Amino acid sequence: MIGSRIAAVGHYQPARVLTNEDLAGMVDTSDAWITSRVGIRTRHIAGPDEPVDELAAHAAAKALAAAGRTPDEIDLVLVATSTAIDRSPNMAARVAARLGMPGPAVMDLNVVCAGFTHALATADHSVRAGGASRVLVVGADKMSEVADWTDRSTCVLVGDGAGAAVVEACAPGEEAGIGPVLWGSVPEMAHAVRIEGTPPRFAQEGQSVYRWAATRLPVIARQACEKAGLTPEDLAGVVLHQANLRIIEPLARRLGAVNAVVARDVTESGNTSAASIPLAFSKLVERGAVSSGDPVLLFGFGGNLSYAGQVVRCP
Repeated sequence: MIGSRIAAVGHYQPARVLTNEDLAGMVDTSDAWITSRVGIRTRHIAGPDEPVDELAAHAAAKALAAAGRTPDEIDLVLVATSTAIDRSPNMAARVAARLGMPGPAVMDLNVVCAGFTHALATADHSVRAGGASRVLVVGADKMSEVADWTDRSTCVLVGDGAGAAVVEACAPGEEAGIGPVLWGSVPEMAHAVRIEGTPPRFAQEGQSVYRWAATRLPVIARQACEKAGLTPEDLAGVVLHQANLRIIEPLARRLGAVNAVVARDVTESGNTSAASIPLAFSKLVERGAVSSGDPVLLFGFGGNLSYAGQVVRCP
């Protein structure tokens, strides 16, 4: 089976920036309270006329342009999102229509914060099995639409955005650029992160998530490196789900990726759920913090207490 690689990435965020000071005028909070607990300073918020598929299409268009590909060259579109309000048409179909794609297969994946890494693994598997040769993978969420803006414990966390990757089949004899995925979940703790109700609202048991992330995830992340035949010391970059700086920094230290650049986009973007990993990864690539061919661990975790991680080579 021929492996796959990431040809290019792209990202998009809405223009409106909501600061901690802005939030302090909305709920009982402060910049000091927010930064000390989660490390977030700002987040981008989409307007009512900016649906999820528009955010996704902007990021996708940038990734396609960076890859030098046209929309008609894509044969599978995967969109990871948990904030699709309508059940049909799905987000992947809407993105394909916005980009003028003639007839790709279109699928949404809802694994919340681990959605992008699940979708990336699905793209890799599709290429390896011969079901696709070129895949557009997008993580996009509009968390502001499911936030309870009267709950200071959750509304300070969320932001909106999208990130995308173009995944292509490797040339014969070329080393695979997407490593084996390590994925799983803790079904009995799925209640710890929820988007439920009518209208749907985001809620979580913060301490439960924090304890699980701090104790379980370093071992799982190291196993993802082992599946790629690497050690954490080999990594040039680490992009964890951008949930909370107090989770990201200790997890990166316990992983032992001493030579890696660690993405900290949460400070300026907040928790963008499925968008957080591709958004942060695209920013690292854009500013040259990681170089083409560098090994980078992408590791998503959160909603459903699901996780998925793989080592990829930078485009």
